[in-house]
Amino acid sequence: MGKKSKRQQRLNKKKKKGKDKRRDEEVQKAIEEKKGVSAANDYRNATGTLFSEPRAMDVKIGNFSMTAYGRTLIKDTQIEFTIGRRYGLIGANGCGKTTFLRCMANREVPIPDHIDIYHLEEEAPKTNMTAMEFVIKEAKAEYKRLEDFAEEVLESDGPESELLQDIYERLDDMDPETFESRASVLLYGLGFLTNDFSKQTKDMSGGWRMRVSLAKALFVKPTLLLLDEPTNHLDLEACVWLEQYLADYPRCLVVVSHSQDFLNGVCTHVIDITPQMTLKNYTGNYDMYITTKKELETHQMKIYRKEQDDIKHLKSFIASCGTFSNLVRQAKSKQKILDKMYARGLTPKVQPGPSYNFKFAACASLPPPILAFQDMAFTYSGDMKDALYDGVNLGVDMDSRIAIVGPNGAGKSTLLKLMLGELTPTRGLVRPHTHVSFGRYHQHSADVLDESMTPLDFMDSTFSDLNWDDRKWRQQVGRFGISGRYQTAPISVLSDGLKSRLVFSMIATRNPNLLLLDEPTNHLDMECIDALADAINAFSGGMVVVSHDFRLLEQVAQTIWVVDHKKITVWKGDIRSYKKSLIHGFSTKEIYGGKPGKAFKMPEAEEKKAPTLAEKIKKPPKKQPTLTVAFSPKEPEPEPQPVPSFDGLYKNPKGPDRKIAGSTVTFSDGSTAKITTADGTLSMKFNGQTCTATLSDNGQTLVWDDGDRWHRK
Repeated sequence: MGKKSKRQQRLNKKKKKGKDKRRDEEVQKAIEEKKGVSAANDYRNATGTLFSEPRAMDVKIGNFSMTAYGRTLIKDTQIEFTIGRRYGLIGANGCGKTTFLRCMANREVPIPDHIDIYHLEEEAPKTNMTAMEFVIKEAKAEYKRLEDFAEEVLESDGPESELLQDIYERLDDMDPETFESRASVLLYGLGFLTNDFSKQTKDMSGGWRMRVSLAKALFVKPTLLLLDEPTNHLDLEACVWLEQYLADYPRCLVVVSHSQDFLNGVCTHVIDITPQMTLKNYTGNYDMYITTKKELETHQMKIYRKEQDDIKHLKSFIASCGTFSNLVRQAKSKQKILDKMYARGLTPKVQPGPSYNFKFAACASLPPPILAFQDMAFTYSGDMKDALYDGVNLGVDMDSRIAIVGPNGAGKSTLLKLMLGELTPTRGLVRPHTHVSFGRYHQHSADVLDESMTPLDFMDSTFSDLNWDDRKWRQQVGRFGISGRYQTAPISVLSDGLKSRLVFSMIATRNPNLLLLDEPTNHLDMECIDALADAINAFSGGMVVVSHDFRLLEQVAQTIWVVDHKKITVWKGDIRSYKKSLIHGFSTKEIYGGKPGKAFKMPEAEEKKAPTLAEKIKKPPKKQPTLTVAFSPKEPEPEPQPVPSFDGLYKNPKGPDRKIAGSTVTFSDGSTAKITTADGTLSMKFNGQTCTATLSDNGQTLVWDDGDRWHRK
């Protein structure tokens, strides 16, 4: 018995040593990870004092200051986060918006521990789990965390704690029985189709894994949700859906976005990082912020001018008194008034915001079309059953301003790649003009920048054949808002918005005929978006854009191509009417568990649940909420459009005028040909051959299937 006891003791010692070793390894690993995180955050520093109660649900932090790379971004201001409010954080590129969110997420200021924070910055990891499995796993972990936290609060604060009641409400709202169906609703709204639900996250691109992370955040509904440009990885339809969803977010949301429509639809308050490096709060959405700010600045300038006029008048009077004894007393009195004004503090002059003057140089003119699709079809698999589109007959001219819209996966970016020649059509032709040059922007364009170089050095090395001096390069990048110290700073320390502007400067230097832009507004602030729109409208070449930003599309899109249902059609309205059609579609959609077909309703419990923590302390029963989500499996069919009128006098660059009236084409020599019109297409039988044509450029150009174009006079 003694030998057995000693042997058992030796085994226990070995086990203890093994546990101690593993624990030491885990501690060391945690220390190294912490060092890595600390090193990644060493570029910034923040200070602040908690003004609110430690257990309060609302957070108020005073004396807040923040620096990055040794430069002060925000100084001596106040932060307020209130439950139920949705804040839009705005400011110029490089003012510190992303740094501010990271500072909050890492609790570099005294945010109470009971305020759980989720910062959407990293993509979901590459795993063998599907998007659904990942979201549900994270939801279960959050549910368990809330249960454990409720036990702690119950013991420390008692059953009457306001914080405890909030935790119970969150637990009731999550309801594990509805995890799968609610996750399906979120993923479907963010663009996941039925066949995407079985795809593992390791097989997804970074953009799709970012959507999975967003779905997780929306599911668990943290107390403080921080979103930095959440629409950057979404298509137009998913952006509209997210806007509708976040408009009812019940807790506290802080979102950085440069989409005016998105901020108007989501935000109840706006936080402006001012040029004076303070945080200024405004009530209302973005449009109300603009109105209020303009009124306040107008009032401020009135006070400023009055004060300056008073100072000028007082100084003039004092100077005129000289040494006359009878005026010295009056001069001293006026000086006292002046001293009091200075002591009280003068109203500062309104500092105008940054202004930009983007410019694309004039390009060589080319005859139309500069790019044409002729009976084009494309499929990645080679099987026409999987075709993205078929029978495309469209053209792009030097004066084209085309926006490509459509649901996720319809082939919008693929269409741009076909224009560039990076992909070959499965059938038909894509015919660019022999002298056309492209200016391309896509979401990963900034990857070509050498971050170890300054903007001036990078541009000089990239376009060494131009032999421009330093002054010329300063002018070139300065047109796109890269000025002052940013011109000589390493590209690595520039914000994403400044890097995007440098890419546009590169595009302008190449002097293209046709701009192909894929999500060009990502990371640009609103002043830059307006400057880009002005540059596009003044550009003498053509432009095709894929974008989710209605602010840009409203200003530049003259023609809208809708990519959907394996075809590309010209939308008959403007971009606003297209958005309304999307919102109308959401109200009629139905989904259950990610599979189209049924409306989703909360399932009823089939067996008695185990008592909840609320029941343990005899919490009054809460009425079980019912959740009804209506989503439909199909996109709304486009409304039938009237057949356009082809009547008119047309000029053919290759020949004499043609006149169309009713069902007859009359040529300049008096000969005629019969035509038929249906579904927006004109057919003509001429010299034994049948030709077809469609109207483009808002009805000003008749495009024939052989490439000829008749222009309405």
